[in-house]
Amino acid sequence: MTGIQSFTFTPADGVPPGVAPFAHATAAGPTLWVTGQMPTDATGAVVDGDPRDVAVQTDQVLRNLVRVTELCGGSLDDVVSVRAFLLDWDDYAVFNDAYARWFPGRLPSRTCVGVTGLAVGALVEIDWICWREAGWRDVRANG
Repeated sequence: MTGIQSFTFTPADGVPPGVAPFAHATAAGPTLWVTGQMPTDATGAVVDGDPRDVAVQTDQVLRNLVRVTELCGGSLDDVVSVRAFLLDWDDYAVFNDAYARWFPGRLPSRTCVGVTGLAVGALVEIDWICWREAGWRDVRANG
């Protein structure tokens, strides 16, 4: 199919290594789908801190999502829809507080669901969809 572009990054780009075969993001026209991110750093390790701290994990997941989006030429302002997956629904209020700090202005639409398991022992995973009239580019390759 023409008009579809996949973006795959490496830890050298500041993106955690993938845990499966996938693109970090896929663009079709002005829409960018950013693959679900885990609370891991560029080495692939789950972030430091209390392993039950969903706020710390949420911040890392959002940092990862922003980094992938930036590498594709976008920003947090381009996010239109978010899907969040929580391992423990009791973490919902703490998750919301951490999440809200990232969106002080316009909020994107959002779905949040409880799940029975996530990769790497994570408490949270988030993916999102972005819209950008100007399109997308891999800033590593194109500056």
